[in-house]
This record gives sequence, C-alpha cells and structure tokens, in this order.
Amino acid sequence: MPEVKEAELVTFDAPAGDYRHWRLTIDGRVATLAMDVNEDCGLKPGYKLKLNSYDLGVDIELYNILQSIRFEHPEVACVVLTSARERMFCAGANIYMLGTSTHAWKVNFCKFTNETRNGMEDSSRRDGLKFLAALNGTTAGGGYELALACDEILLIDDRSSAVSLPEVPLLGVLPGTGGLTRVVDKRKVRRDLADMFCTNPDGVKGERAKEWGLVDEIAAPAKFQEAVRVRAGNLVQISTRAADAKGIKLSPVDRKVDDSGYHYKYVDVSFDRAARTITLTVRAPEGDQPHTVDAVHAAGDKWWPLQMARELDDAILMLRVNELELGLLLVKTEGSAQAVIASDAFMLANQNDWLVRETIGMLRRTFARLDVSSRTMYAVIEPGSCFAGLLFELALAADRSYMLALPEEEGDAPKIALSEFNFGLLPAVNDRGRLETRFSADARHMAAAVEAKGKLLGPAEAMSLGLITVAPDDLDWEDEVRIAIEERASLSPDALTGMEASLRFPGAETVETKVFGRLSAWQNWVFIRPNSTGENGALKLFGSGKKAKFNWERV
Repeated sequence: MPEVKEAELVTFDAPAGDYRHWRLTIDGRVATLAMDVNEDCGLKPGYKLKLNSYDLGVDIELYNILQSIRFEHPEVACVVLTSARERMFCAGANIYMLGTSTHAWKVNFCKFTNETRNGMEDSSRRDGLKFLAALNGTTAGGGYELALACDEILLIDDRSSAVSLPEVPLLGVLPGTGGLTRVVDKRKVRRDLADMFCTNPDGVKGERAKEWGLVDEIAAPAKFQEAVRVRAGNLVQISTRAADAKGIKLSPVDRKVDDSGYHYKYVDVSFDRAARTITLTVRAPEGDQPHTVDAVHAAGDKWWPLQMARELDDAILMLRVNELELGLLLVKTEGSAQAVIASDAFMLANQNDWLVRETIGMLRRTFARLDVSSRTMYAVIEPGSCFAGLLFELALAADRSYMLALPEEEGDAPKIALSEFNFGLLPAVNDRGRLETRFSADARHMAAAVEAKGKLLGPAEAMSLGLITVAPDDLDWEDEVRIAIEERASLSPDALTGMEASLRFPGAETVETKVFGRLSAWQNWVFIRPNSTGENGALKLFGSGKKAKFNWERV
C-alpha cells in the first residue's frame, strides 16, 4: 500500500525537549512546568494563541511532558503547574479556535483535554505523583479547569488575579473539561456559590476565592514563591514515588501509516471504508520476555506491556481525530494466551517496582480511552486469539463479544482466560473493574469468575460464566458476525453514541463518568445549538463587538 504522509494527519507525539508552549525544569523531587504559549504556533491556521490560551497542540505537548515525567523522571514527586507570564496563568481554550472548528473537532478536543486532566488525578491517586497549581495571574475557563485537576491550588493575591469559569455568560457554552463537575464534586463548593461563580464572567479573587473553596490558599506577590516552595515540599512528603528511582528513555512510538491503516509492532489497525469498520488487532508478547526487574529496566520502553500500551494509546488517539466515519471497532488479539498470563503474573509479583507500577498506570489510562470511545466496539474471539488477562480487558470494554464455538476436540478452538488484572487492577473511568461493572457487583457471578481465574475457558464455559455475549458455531459464525456488523453500521451514529455512553457505566457515578457523560450529552448538544455556534451565537460573535441573539426557548 502507498504510504500516507503523516503531515496530513493529526498525531499525538511531540519532540522530546523541543516544546513550543511549555518550559520544564526539574529541581530534585520537584518539577516545574511553566506555561509559555507561543501565540504563533497554533496547531491549525486561523487564530493566535494569545494570553496563554491553548489548543489541541498545547495539550498534546502537556500530555507528552507528563509521560516524560512519569517514566524518565520517576524521582519527581510533585509537579508545579504555573505560568512563565506575569499576571496571566492561562485564559483557557482559545475561543477563536473553538469558534472556527468543526463540531467533531470541538468535542474531541474537549475529550482529550479531559483525559489529560483525569490522568493527572489518576497518577496522584494511584502512583503518588502530586500536582500543585501555582496560579501567578488571571486564570480563566480551561486554565482554571487545569488547576482543578491538581491536588492543591495556590492563587496569587495581587488584587487583580481571579479564577473564573466564564463560558456560560460569555460564550453560551459549558466549561468543557470538567469544571462544573469538579467545582461541586471535588472542591465541594456549595451549589449556590457555584451558581454565582459560574455566571460571573469576572470570576472571584483573593480571600473570597479561598473562602468559597475555589482555591486552597492565597499568597501576596512578595510571599508567593516561598508559598509555592513550602506547599510543593509538603506534597513531596506524602508522595509514594521513590527518591532514588532511575528513569528510562521513552523513544518516539514507531508508527507506519498507509492507505490501509496504522501499523506498529504489537498493534495493527486496518480500515474497511466501504463497511465503515476498523479492525484493531493487539498482539501478545513474542519470544523470551524479561524475568527480573533488572531485565525489565534494561528493556525499557521495548518491554511488551509498555510498548504495547503506548502503541495502543497512539492508535486510539489517531483514530479519534483522523477517522470520523469509521464507526465500528472490531477488536481482535493474536498470539499466546499463556504468554499474556505470564506477563500478568510478573507484573503482579513486582508491583512495588516503579517501572512496573507506572506501566500498569499507562495500561489503565489507555484502556480508559476505549471506555469513553464514541465508536461501537465488538470483540471478535476466534482461533489464534489471546483474550487473556489484561488483554481480556479489551473484550470487557467492548459493547459485545463474539466467540467462535468449535468442537472441543479441535485443537485450535479459541479460549479465553481471566487473571488478577480483571479484578480491579485496571479500573474503568467509573473506578470499578470492568468485570465488576459487567455483573453490577453481583456476588454470585463474581465468585464464579474468581473460581475460573487462571483457567483456559472454551465458549461454553465462557457463556455460562457470562464472560462473552454470543458463541455461534462454525456454521453460523460468518453470517452472524457479518449481520451484526451490517446492522450496527446502518444505525444512527448519534443515537448509538448516546446509547453506548448510557449503558457502559451502570451503578454509582464518579467525577470522570459525570464529566464524560455530560460532554457526550450536554456539551455535545450545546455545541450545535444556534445560541452558541449559530451565526448570531455567543461563541461565534465573541470579540466582534456584536451582541449575541438568543433563541429564548428553554428545552
């Protein structure tokens, strides 16, 4: 197949150390990440990134820097997020970028930005990497949402710097990266005060911001840097990251792109444009694998779980923004189930090692991108598959799973297997394991799954345990899978996205499920309403001097 130029695609890697929008400095156990957006380096033409406003390109760099801190600087215990500009932390997402973007671009931009912030909270909660927002100037919209993702927020008290979420009064849209949810769910701001805050375009300053719970502390300009130092030091003290850990080098993901799809060592993506489907195949480890922690560190980013996770993460993100019309993802695996189970067992036995722990974190965050996918996902379990252990999480993330039922005497009949990884080690964005979510924590079903752990299960056993959806025999297999694909591809993509988002997270909500649910529903809806993006909408007219004309119906 001819090779497609990657310059024509949006990619999610950034040259290490060659960042256009951020300054990273590391001093012992504290990393300082200062926002210094180059206004002339927007990801797409047509707008300037003034006032430290950001677009997808700025957030791609942030994501890559955080990955570098996790793996190349494991000695870092606290990341201080601040600004290299005086009196301006961040003005949030660039309004002119949003005003000129397609609907899909706006929604996917918000989704990736959400995931980056959720990833910060995940690293703090599970891996001990703490975050301090040192707001040294005005902080608006997405800038405040970035601060909300941190463990603590410190605001300079200079009589002019404020925090605000001005999207509703100024733009006719919602804070798109979790601001409303985090203000009341995470910061515990009273709903009446939150109502006042979110409808005041000027925001809240100083002592009132602290009193309302919008920030943790304020400091006068002369005392601000010392306050940053003290609070960062306190966060270092509660971090579980080892001070003597030695990092590994993260090389760029090796990706080949052609007309047929994206191709990596352990992940392959192929397109069927006529059927509007994507086949995503994940391969098991091959050959001898490291058997000691030292050998894993020597393998570095070529260690199978880490390399596979990085390739899968890249593929999911590439598909999200570059292939909007391929709505059905067929998830497959290839290789030895025993090799996957052995890899699981090694990681389970060595979770105290920083690199193993961070790799599990990478797997957790990558699989979570599938949970919030706006694509249908079908797992296809056939001869040669290795849906075992951590790779069975792919089947559990899918909306349905189809497993070929061959006679037991046939040696190539597909099998699945559960490992400890399927019992909460890789929770979805609802903070519960996918197996627990599948059974709504039903004790009888969970006990049966625990009893089956470690066994190779054929289709009959898998069906009886509720681990798969359908198990056609070899006579019906091709027709049943084909019909399922064709039927799904014929349905409304909008209705399917709403249906899938509603069905994937039964039970109690978390901040993450609320954020993504509201993005899929309310923000998605608001972005296409004339009050925000119509010719006379607030988002379209911002900065023009004209006043928005609203349709006054409350729907």
